[in-house]
Amino acid sequence: MTKVVDAHFHCWRLDRGDYGWLTPALAPIYRDVSIADWQREARPHGVQGGILVQAAPTEVETLFLLDEARANDAVLGVVGWIDLLAADAPQRIARLAAAEPKLRSVRPMLQDIADADWILQPQLAPALEAIAAHGLVFDALIKPVHLTRARVLCERYPTLRIVIDHGAKPDIAANQWEPWASAMKALAAQPNVVCKLSGLLTEAGARPARGAARRWCEHLLECFGPRRVLWGSDWPVLELAASYRQWWDDTQRVLAALPAADRQAVLGDNACRVYGVAPTQRT
Repeated sequence: MTKVVDAHFHCWRLDRGDYGWLTPALAPIYRDVSIADWQREARPHGVQGGILVQAAPTEVETLFLLDEARANDAVLGVVGWIDLLAADAPQRIARLAAAEPKLRSVRPMLQDIADADWILQPQLAPALEAIAAHGLVFDALIKPVHLTRARVLCERYPTLRIVIDHGAKPDIAANQWEPWASAMKALAAQPNVVCKLSGLLTEAGARPARGAARRWCEHLLECFGPRRVLWGSDWPVLELAASYRQWWDDTQRVLAALPAADRQAVLGDNACRVYGVAPTQRT
């Protein structure tokens, strides 16, 4: 039986007040979302665990997510946020990594930072080196404009394991292909980077047709190969475009041509290896 791990999902509580992007304008997802809510969506597809990802650029939220993770074995790991420019960022990273075994990655919200070169500034070197030194991963929430910068990052920090979230969010609704496709192929040549097969339906516009993101999904698999692609739902943000079931069905069609071992890699083994986790129970 296939071991399925959702490599990217969220939960949040609106009264915490630090989700600046989450406003009533995003009505389909403007509500409290719990891990139990995610489990109800994931369970019918055999998902055995997941990686809980930050949605606010605060360390307070990171602690909130870690508290949630400790209370639920279905959360295999947490992708948190740490102020990488803080003078004591390496010490903060070291403390959290030692105290919180479920902290598996750090993610600055690069897509929301106006300066596309922000991640390349020398002042970030101590924090990025600390992430690698303490066995954590770096999740890159980026857009196509950042892909060349991500390649530089890979070259500059060869021991830093980098996960590209949501295939770098190509504008599928506008049929954006180049320069995204070529830049993604060039980035995939770096051995320390992998990519999430997640978040793409949200880039395909409201109520996308079945298979709307297939071409982009297939390109990611071609570039990275099935041993460097991680399946994730990006739920509940996914609900801005489609249901958990639609994304599951669409990706199952994409993966159907792969050998069983490669499907297993994409659907679970890669996430376990990259984040250093293992399912402990079914959701």
